[in-house]
Amino acid sequence: MMMIQKNGRRLRMKPFDSDFECMGFHYPEWDIRTSSVPDVSRSCFRAKKILEGIVYDTVHLEGNPFTFPEVKTLLEGITVGGHKLSDERQVLNQAKSWKTLLQIIQSREFDVNKETFCRLQAIVAEEEAMEWGQFRTGPVSIAGTGHIPPASDDLDAVFNQGLAIMENIQCPHKKGILFFLFGSLHQFFWDGNKRSSRLIMNGILLSSGYDVINIPAKKQLEFNEKMIRFYDGRDGAEMIEFLISCSLDPDLKVYSGEIATDP
Repeated sequence: MMMIQKNGRRLRMKPFDSDFECMGFHYPEWDIRTSSVPDVSRSCFRAKKILEGIVYDTVHLEGNPFTFPEVKTLLEGITVGGHKLSDERQVLNQAKSWKTLLQIIQSREFDVNKETFCRLQAIVAEEEAMEWGQFRTGPVSIAGTGHIPPASDDLDAVFNQGLAIMENIQCPHKKGILFFLFGSLHQFFWDGNKRSSRLIMNGILLSSGYDVINIPAKKQLEFNEKMIRFYDGRDGAEMIEFLISCSLDPDLKVYSGEIATDP
């Protein structure tokens, strides 16, 4: 077992050779603890209650200028003037994608596979991406980082290899967070990768009866800085702790080695 120093703390790193080859990044030996009792109906109800806030936070991270009151007004069916149609569409698409996610969870149709991933991305990026609802067919880059995502011809193999690793992970929080990092790193679509990967992450949590992980708009800079470091360093430890801190579950804690981190 390998030990590393990070921000003055010791993190116990798991043997990552095979996982790194499949997932594309390192991550520490970590454990999740919460006193919350899993309840699918409760977790979905709590997500619905704050859906407008989730939509606002999500589009704000994308640079969308809609304010929270404007998002709330638009989702109530009232047009808001003074904005680009593309910004309005992004808000409505995000709301629709979340409603679809909640619907397939409550109908027990949610599964972590390419079909679900593409189905949700098709809603997220409709009229926004070059193509939507299918893996990209050309190269992409990520602004601010030297990371180069896989070639389009390799995406199916990369996805299947990563999914094989995640299928063996029993903890919903671990599986969900690793899927988000995996989908964001490899950029399977022309656009909407982080948004679509967050939907799958939260689908894993909600379908297991746990509260969602939602990145607040006020943490936009912190999120962007940590994601750039993740892309460049291929080390998921910092993002794992950050995402746990964004859970709606106040009792959720992540343990790396012998260190407990409070959200």
